[in-house]
Amino acid sequence: MVGINKDWGRIVVLWAFILAFVVLTAAQPVSAGQVPMVEEETAAADPWADRIWVDPSKYEKPSPEEIREQLSHWEYEITQNDATEPAFLNHYYMHFEEGIYVDIVTGEPLFSSSDKYHSGSGWPAFTKPIDPEVLVYVTDRSHGMVRTEVRSRVGDSHLGHVFADGPPEAGGQRYCINSGALRFIALEDMAELGYADMLLAVD
Repeated sequence: MVGINKDWGRIVVLWAFILAFVVLTAAQPVSAGQVPMVEEETAAADPWADRIWVDPSKYEKPSPEEIREQLSHWEYEITQNDATEPAFLNHYYMHFEEGIYVDIVTGEPLFSSSDKYHSGSGWPAFTKPIDPEVLVYVTDRSHGMVRTEVRSRVGDSHLGHVFADGPPEAGGQRYCINSGALRFIALEDMAELGYADMLLAVD
């Protein structure tokens, strides 16, 4: 029993020396010119890093009288009375010039040509808005269906609907928008017409 107790005593002392050595080594300061070993961290991608912000204070909804005066019959019915223009027979369905699409009532930027694609639906289709805040979503139960209506933020214009059957590689959304709710601003005209801050939205 005496021999066993001596062996255990030696083991305890040995472990005490090892522990003290580890603690003292870890506490040593890093000398000048010595690079400390730091675990490499993988930075998480910021989903809003490239987001373009649209300032709502720059746009104003005209009076009902002004809206009726400035819009055509179809534009008024679409934006103010939630009408839908005929498929394929509309101005921007097959329009792919570089630029942005703004609310025809207020001029607020809504969509970019960079996010427009040919969906085959008969209406202009986009994968996303320029800024997610420019759109308002409303549950639409008309015509015996349940859909998600898309309206403009400042103008409260009816724009169209959004569906979850868009290109998967671009987020899977299809913003199906009436041409009559939009006005196109060509890339070369954007700065002159006051949309210089939206140039980055057009790749």
